[in-house]
Amino acid sequence: QLQLVESGGGLVQPGGSLTLSCAASGSTFYIYSIAWFRQAPGKEREGVSYIDSSGGSTSYADSVKGRFTISRDNAKNTVYLQMNSLKPEDTAVYYCAAQGIVPINGLLDSSTWSGGYWGQGTQVTVSS
Repeated sequence: QLQLVESGGGLVQPGGSLTLSCAASGSTFYIYSIAWFRQAPGKEREGVSYIDSSGGSTSYADSVKGRFTISRDNAKNTVYLQMNSLKPEDTAVYYCAAQGIVPINGLLDSSTWSGGYWGQGTQVTVSS
């Protein structure tokens, strides 16, 4: 069993930065791949970034590539999402998800993660 808690969201001006954290409870955190998803009002949930259990493999949506960086600290049971150069279109509720086995063709597909663990989300608002 794994419980995930996101934090670090808030209001930021365009061009600003935020770092989201996904803290997990459970001693087996290190075996799980983690992904960040986001959902804006009236839109479908969108995959943002993925990191494998060791932190050695990552993936990003084209919309955030070069601006967002995912990392993890297995000693702290935490995954981070560093978000730079934020845009108004980044406004959404951000969720982290954990799953043991993720097919390579579904790294950022939320349906792939439907059997995994999800957090409650943290709101990110980018506005002047």
